[in-house]
Amino acid sequence: MNIRKLQAFIFLTFTGLIANAQEIEMADDFRGEGKIYVVVAVVLLLIIGIFVQLMRIENKVKSLEKENEGSN
Repeated sequence: MNIRKLQAFIFLTFTGLIANAQEIEMADDFRGEGKIYVVVAVVLLLIIGIFVQLMRIENKVKSLEKENEGSN
């Protein structure tokens, strides 16, 4: 129950910060020079890499759990 409240608080806090964000000059410069696509690509690659790693770890944990159940 407490985790759900914490998640909701964090979500609402970041949503409020994003909604109230002002224009950032650096982002305009990157957009104007076409470098924003490089930044977005790097961020997406990092996020995808993190999710792939988490899925691999989850699969390893599941296989270890199955091994543990089989040995009991």
